[in-house]
Order: sequence, then C-alpha cells, then structure tokens
Amino acid sequence: MGGSDRPKRVLCCVGTRPEAIKMAPVLGALRSAPWAECTVLATAQHRGMLDQMLGFFEVEADVDLDAMRENQTLPELMARLLPALDATLATTRPDIVLAQGDTTTVLAVALASFYRKTPFAHVEAGLRTGRIDLPFPEEANRVLAGRLAALHFAPTAQARANLAREGITSGVHVVGNTVIDALLRTAERDPPLPLSLDPSRRLVLVTAHRRDAHGEPIRSICRGVRTIAERHADVEVLWPVHPNPSIRAAVESEMGGVARVRLCEPLDYGSFVAAMKRSTVILTDSGGVQEEAPALGKPVLVMREDSERPEAVRAGVAALVGTDSAAIVRESSRLLTDPAHYARMSRGSSPYGDGRASERIVRHMARFLGVDPAEAGPADEFREGSENAEVRVVAREEVGARGAR
Repeated sequence: MGGSDRPKRVLCCVGTRPEAIKMAPVLGALRSAPWAECTVLATAQHRGMLDQMLGFFEVEADVDLDAMRENQTLPELMARLLPALDATLATTRPDIVLAQGDTTTVLAVALASFYRKTPFAHVEAGLRTGRIDLPFPEEANRVLAGRLAALHFAPTAQARANLAREGITSGVHVVGNTVIDALLRTAERDPPLPLSLDPSRRLVLVTAHRRDAHGEPIRSICRGVRTIAERHADVEVLWPVHPNPSIRAAVESEMGGVARVRLCEPLDYGSFVAAMKRSTVILTDSGGVQEEAPALGKPVLVMREDSERPEAVRAGVAALVGTDSAAIVRESSRLLTDPAHYARMSRGSSPYGDGRASERIVRHMARFLGVDPAEAGPADEFREGSENAEVRVVAREEVGARGAR
C-alpha cells in the first residue's frame, strides 16, 4: 500500500451546509478507496444546517467539536476551533487533512494543520474576487488557506490561474467542482419538493445569507423581490430564509404578508434541488447555487457586487446584479418578459464540472501520499469545453416550459 502496510489516514473537516454538500461526494469516493482510512470531523460552525445536510447524505461525524454558540464573533469562533482541532490532530494523527471552501472552519483547519506540520489539502482552491474584504471574511480565509495548503484542488482553469498569480504552482490540480458531483447524484434521485406551490405560476427562487448583505443590502434585496412579486401576477416567490438572526429579522420584517411570497425554513439538499428544477429564475448570493443553476438550465442573477466565479458570467448563464433593488427588478423582469433573453441565459451549460471531481481529488491525494500508482488510479484533470465536460441535468423542453412570457 504505497510502501506502507497501513491505510493512509485522511481527516475530512466540515462545518457548514455548503461544505457538507460539496464534501459528501469526496467522502463517498474516499470510502471506496482501499488505501484510505477516513475520519469525518464536524466543527458545527452552523449546527442545525450542517446536521440537516449530513443526514441527507447519510454521513456521520466521527468527531464533533460542537463549536456553534449564539451570537459568537469570528474571533471567538476561531479561538474555540484552534485548540479543539489541535487536540484532534494530536489524537488522530492523520497523514493529510482535507477541507473545502472559505469559511472560518477552513482557515482554522489549515492553520491547525500547519502548526502540526500535517499536509493540508484545499478543495475549491483558487477562487478570488481580488478584494481582500469582499466577500468578508471569505476572501481572506481562502487566500490564507491557500498559502498554507500542500494540495490545491482548483475547480477551473481560472482558479488555477489565480493561484499562479500568487506564486502558487506546486500541488495545483484542476478537478472541477464537487458540487456538480453532488447535484448529479441528487438529481438522479428525482427528489420531491415538500411544499405546496401554485402549478400555474412561474417560480422565482431566492436565497441570501452573506455577511456582506447584513443591514441595508438585505433590505434592498427584499424591496426588489417584493416589487417583482407585485409587478408579475403570474409569479410566485419561494425564499428559504437563512437562520442568521440579522438576515431572518430583515426578511421577515420586509417580506412577511406580501402576496405570493412564500418564506420557509432552509430546505434539505434534495428539496432545494427540486426547487431549483421547478424555478424559472434564481436570485442568490450563494456560490454553490451559482454553480448548480446553470447545470439545471436556470438563469441565475447574483446579488453581489463581485463574484469569485466569473466563469458562469462569461458563459452568459449568470449575471451580476448586486444588492440594488432597481437592478434586481430590472434584470428579473427582463428574464420574465423577454423570451429571447431568457433562452440565451437558460440554454448555456455549466462550466464547473463533469461529475468526476471527487474521483480526481482522491486519486491526486493518493499519489501525493505515495500510494502505488496502480492502486491510486489515473490522475487526470478537468478541462472546460472538452467532451462531456459541460453538463446539463434537465431536458431543453422542461427549461423552456416556464420561461419568459
């Protein structure tokens, strides 16, 4: 087994809902690898939403740090995570540590691994806006994690180029985004949407959760969404509301009681995929939704000033609208009333993966850890635009059925 009789110990860390979604396919691939012994650590940075996603993907945490506290600050969270992670590394003694994304969990995992001189592998490496404070604190988290990582699993060629501009060229592999792996496997199950929606109305799906949106930005978003509902009588809005108190209070205050606006609790992943498939237009500030929506043939309007995922915008399947209510209304209304514009945005393809990112990650880790190449398997890379590289999960006729009118 690569010069060693024992399996290689891999510590996989998750703390939030998006991390659970994007790491679940990697965990599945690791558990199928004969060379790997996988331990799952949950920081529980987002307790309820993390547990919901782990349950959906049938993943059980071997170690639970239970770090979430009501109204804790980012420094308090980091101060709680680092000693607990260090103790876990001391007892589990992994050969490599794996984490995904750009949360405080990821930065803490990278730093704790560095202190223990244990290789850290970063999934979804190389995403950049170029502004250290936007999004906050995610841009700083991923830049710092990138400086500490031994392996960088970049989702796209653009992400690899971003790393190269920072002088990071060793250990970089373009693998695609694991969210496409999760999306494909979930869509195959054809999960139901456990909500009663009017089948005669077109659905506008909304999500918003980032710290950048706290305060006036989320209220501006709400005003825009409310105007969309008021102007388009054939539209129903579904908004799964994030539990963050700052977001929830603003949304419930601004949107409660608005006709044809349905506020609900966060959906499990299967239900959310069903909601995306049912939607006509998606408004979001979520990175994962920016990646998923194009694969489902859904135009996505990104309610942020900048995005570290420019590939979808370049492909014409996403557009940046920021948090200004007028821009949100203008671009949403254009999609709802201009069939040609809707067709252009809905008939592109996702540039983010082919459903094999997790396999590539596991193979590259195996080779890094010295596993025999015959056992590790081929270490290929994802190439945007190659055959089968751009995926779609939904038939064209289903896309067009609920488009612009």
